[in-house]
Amino acid sequence: MVINRKQLKSTRDAAKELGIHAITLHRYISAKKVPAPEIQRVGRIKVRLWSQKDIDRVRQLLPKIANGRKKKKRKRTKK
Repeated sequence: MVINRKQLKSTRDAAKELGIHAITLHRYISAKKVPAPEIQRVGRIKVRLWSQKDIDRVRQLLPKIANGRKKKKRKRTKK
């Protein structure tokens, strides 16, 4: 299947479509919580180009990902 480059999106645009911040998506990729497309060279820069299929795959995984924040248990003090 040949994908037109106009149909591919940047990581920032993919994150926007997923409803999360781009930094959050980068963190999920580096923690290997979500699969990311291969890095490609566009001119002199390296980018990840996301197809709609890649975005849909991540959308299905997002509800299963714990956000990593831990709630602190508060110590109760008697007054």
